[in-house]
Amino acid sequence: MITIRREMEPTNRISRPAVFFDRDGVLNVDKNYVHRVEDFEWIAGAREAIRLCNDLGYLTFVVTNQAGVARGYYGIEAVHRLHKWMNSELAKIGAHIDDFQYCPYHEDGVVEQWRRASDRRKPAPGMILDCLRDWPVRKEASILIGDKPHDLEAAAAAGIQGYLFEGGDLADFIRPLLQTKV
Repeated sequence: MITIRREMEPTNRISRPAVFFDRDGVLNVDKNYVHRVEDFEWIAGAREAIRLCNDLGYLTFVVTNQAGVARGYYGIEAVHRLHKWMNSELAKIGAHIDDFQYCPYHEDGVVEQWRRASDRRKPAPGMILDCLRDWPVRKEASILIGDKPHDLEAAAAAGIQGYLFEGGDLADFIRPLLQTKV
């Protein structure tokens, strides 16, 4: 079993709503197996959307399938390095992600260590459920933003509302959703 390293630990135990973001296709342009800083391109309004969530008191999480690990395209350290870089870039505008959850497993993987089915791989809700367990999340006021049906399936399985982001400016997309949940 893999131990998922938290980028930031929960410090405030007061229950708060959360926004769960899929990564590729929601926060960054999906260029197939993005794992290097030089390949990362923020979606329009993504940083501002995260800062808006932070400013409104929402916990912010990333929940991302990372089958590239199981497929042998990159290692776990590349995932951690990219997520650390994302938070350093967000810090420049006063924003942050509270926790990065990822699933390196895939049943068709070529790296034996990561080749298996996992309840953390979306559409399964494992990554979301781990955040709900480990952080003081007010579940009924929380949402997930994803770009694929399996993201919304994971949200539904975890008992939170999911919204399909089909492109455009992420801050413009999320702003009315947050105003209805605060």
